[in-house]
Parts: sequence; structure tokens; C-alpha cells
Amino acid sequence: MSSTAADLIVACLEAEGVDRAFCVPGESYLATLDAFARRNRIELVQSRHESGAGFMAVADAKLTGRPGIALVSRGPGATNASIAVHTAEQDAVPMILFIGQVARDELGRGAFQEVDYSRMFGEMAKAVWTIMDADRIPEIVSRAFQIACSGTPGPVVIVLPEDMQFDETTARPLEPMAVSKVRAADQDLARIGDMLARAERPLIIAGGLLDHAAGRAALRAAAEKWSVPVATSFKHQDIFPNELPLFAGHLGFNIPKPQVDLLSDSDLILAIGTRLGDTTTQGYVFPSIPPAQTLIHVHPDANVVGRIFSADLGLTVDPTLFLEALAQAGPTQQPDRQSWIGRIKDYIDGLMGGAPEPADDGVNFGLVIEALRPHLAEDAILITDAGNFSSWVHRHIRLNGRQQMIGAVSGAMGMGTPAAVAAGLRCPDRQIITFLGDGGSMMTGNELATAMAQGVKVKAFISNNGSYGTIRLHQEKFFPGTVAATPLVNPDFAKYGEAFGAKGVTITMQDDIEAKVAEVMAHDGPVVVDVHSSLERISAFLSIADLKG
Repeated sequence: MSSTAADLIVACLEAEGVDRAFCVPGESYLATLDAFARRNRIELVQSRHESGAGFMAVADAKLTGRPGIALVSRGPGATNASIAVHTAEQDAVPMILFIGQVARDELGRGAFQEVDYSRMFGEMAKAVWTIMDADRIPEIVSRAFQIACSGTPGPVVIVLPEDMQFDETTARPLEPMAVSKVRAADQDLARIGDMLARAERPLIIAGGLLDHAAGRAALRAAAEKWSVPVATSFKHQDIFPNELPLFAGHLGFNIPKPQVDLLSDSDLILAIGTRLGDTTTQGYVFPSIPPAQTLIHVHPDANVVGRIFSADLGLTVDPTLFLEALAQAGPTQQPDRQSWIGRIKDYIDGLMGGAPEPADDGVNFGLVIEALRPHLAEDAILITDAGNFSSWVHRHIRLNGRQQMIGAVSGAMGMGTPAAVAAGLRCPDRQIITFLGDGGSMMTGNELATAMAQGVKVKAFISNNGSYGTIRLHQEKFFPGTVAATPLVNPDFAKYGEAFGAKGVTITMQDDIEAKVAEVMAHDGPVVVDVHSSLERISAFLSIADLKG
């Protein structure tokens, strides 16, 4: 019995266990949209911009560990969605983007909205396929899921010529392919155990590939068994309980130099599930090149281990299985590292416990974060868009290991609102809080319409300091006295939220903060909070006066 290619595409997604996809409709894949609607087994979420659809898919993947699915039309649709493909690559998140394309007889002729997606996405995606033969759909879709999840997870692009989607085929979906997970050899585990036992000041740098329940549990078990402090990689502060004495902080942008100096005093670094990118390593100085400490690098992708840092021991194995085995092995004698652990704990307690200073030119955003802390649910989902304002979230909220934090390692502005939509759909009974800057909120804030349409009760806190703050920080640092293209003229964000149907709240004075935050968190519905924040207090660690020196 035959079916159309469009029906087969959707059937293959169903066979892979897909339950939700995000899209902006387009004429180049109308047949596939029709198949989604007729079969009605996968929820198709219509967003208001392709970047929003893509960001929603990335956020959904972060929450589930399965490939996020987005569908867009050719040309402008694909270029708008490219920001999410780049984010999926930078964040090591599995994603599959389906793109409608011109008909097969128009390929290569410069037809209306035609783009060569193999060239466009060749450096960003793990694979790009254009399906020319409907009989190959099961093979390509199955391989796409397997590749997206293997090694370093990432994006895959599947291109659907418009006419191909109408072809008849007798092909059928395939069983999902397993993603292989390699265990560490016993001799390697024994060698690492010896290295850890000899180390006086070891440190774990834990990355995003541990961002799931089993990974978090294995990380905590191994760290506690071996008495090793844990620093989390950029945007992954949530994977290790921040209240534990072994928490060594979050390796984000512009963390204080004393923190880097303290952690650099380690004599062994065990980097697990992280590519050791430039932000996590503070510009490749921690570890340095070559590393000043003994370096053990554990990552499932052979293209990562040894690429930048020369490790004393590099293992291309599954990070969670490795940590589970390391925890089970345990040291023969409990190492005495109380001095090292105490130094780190004292510093982190002082860093995260320091009260934000009031500001003269607006509200210190850190004071809003402090007021929010008592209202956080034990399983809250916190979302940070890109910008300096997120530094207050990282500094003043101690995540308990069950709460989740979603942010773009890529540094892409605009993820905050779409990610809140995806989180609200995936976890409708959990508290969803997103933190935005006035810059990023104007890039994809239109997805508030999607949040309202889907009934997502997001609480959105906007740091409105009238500036592209991160760029202003760099201007003050590298081009003192020059302010170019960073000031912003903003709408009334509270009224903006009300226009979409959310509750609007404005915070303009320090004395209003606690009462207004309590009002926001007590409201049973979506809220947009316009925080008139200080520009002088440009980040949680620096002021403009500090930068001017």
C-alpha cells in the first residue's frame, strides 16, 4: 500500500517518538503540513517567527534530551531559523530542521527563494540532506535522529523539495536506531583513580552532556565519593546542587579574576562532558594552553578530545557511564581535601551571598533576583536570555540540582521568550520564569503571542536599562569614552505585555521590589515585569565606574 512522501515524513517522525514540533507555515511544505493535520498525532505549534520556532525546538531538546523538531519554508524562513541551528551546534543540542525547497526541476536555476542548504549549513549542521527520492525518506530520517544524538549532539537539516512531497511511495518507517554509549575500560578507570588519589587539589569541570537526571546523579555521586569540587561550564550551573560544599561556581562570562585564580590553583582537572570552550575556560587560560595542571578530558566525541587542549589522558566515552563507574569504584582511602574544599566554599559563599548594592540610576537587577529567591519552586525552570543581566541570576540564585536553567551557550539574543513557550508546553505544571534584557526581549518578544495562544503562564522579568548592556560593557573596557549604537529607546514593557493579554507590572524603585515580586509570583497567569534597571550597575560583578577605573 502506497502513501505520499509527506505522509511518510510524518509517519517517520511518529516512529521516532516525536510528540511536538514547532513551525511557521510556508507554501514550500504545504503537503507536509497537511499530513501533520490529517494524521493529528504530533502537536504542531505555530510560532510567529522562524527564529522563535527554532529556539523553541532547541529549548525542547534541552528539556527532553531528544531532538527538537522545527519546520520552516525556503529562503527567508530558513535564514531566519539559522540562528537556532547555530545555537544547537554551539550548545551541543540535538535538533532537526526541516526546510521546504523549490521543486526538483528548479534546483540550481536560482529559482524564487532558492538556497543551497548544503553550503549554507555545511559548517553549522552535522549533516544536511536534500531528499530527492521519496523511497529514501525512512533511511534519511532515521539517520538524522541517530547523528543528531551521537558524539557531540547537534543539528541536522533535512530539505524537502516541494514536488517530492507529493510522490507516492511504498516505503515504511524504520525502527529507531540506537545511539551507542561507550564505557571506559577498567584500566583507564584504575589509572584515573590513581591520579585522583594522588591529587591534593583536584577539580571537576562538568559540562552540558551531563544535563539530565542520570548525569546529574552520577556527577554528584562521583564528586562526593572522591571529595572533588565541581565547577560547572557556561550556562550549566543547574547540573550540580549549588548549596553543597563541593560547588565551585559557574564558569560564565566575566567571572571575577579571584575566582579564576583560586580554581587555577588546582593540580588536576577532570573535564567531563564539556568541549572546554573559550567562555568556560575564560579565554583558554583555565586550563591554559598547555595546561598547567594534569588534565583528564572525558567526552564521547573523538573530534573534541585533544583538539584544543593536550590532555594527559583523554577518553572518548559516555560521560554519565564514566561517572557512574568512577563513583562505584571509589577511593581505597578517603582523600583529605578539607583545606582545598574549604577555600573554595568560603569564596563561593562570599561571592553568591554578597548583597547587591543599591544604584542611583535605577534598580539594581540583583535586588529583584534576591527578592525572587523565596518564591522559587523546588522544580522551577529558569530561562536566561543573552546579556549581562543574567549574571545576577547566576550569582544570586543557588540552584538545588532539581531546578533547571535554560540559556544559549551560543550567546544568541532572543532565546528567552521562545524557550519559555517550549518549557511551558513540555512542563505545564512547573514554574516557568524567564529573564530578558531590553535588547533580546524586542527580538523575539512577539512569541508572547504564542505563549498566550498555548496557555503558558510564564513570568517574564525584563531588565530595562536602555542599553545593549553587554556591548556597552565591552565599549567601556576597550574603547573608553565612546558610546556607539548601544543606547535604546524602549516601549513600556508592562503595557506591551498587557497588549498580548498578560499582566503588566513595573518596578521603578527599590522599595517596591519585594511587594511587586510577590504580586507577580502570586498571579495565576502570564506576567511581564518591566524592571527599570541601573545601567551603572552593568553586571553583577562590574559597574561602569569600575570599568572607567
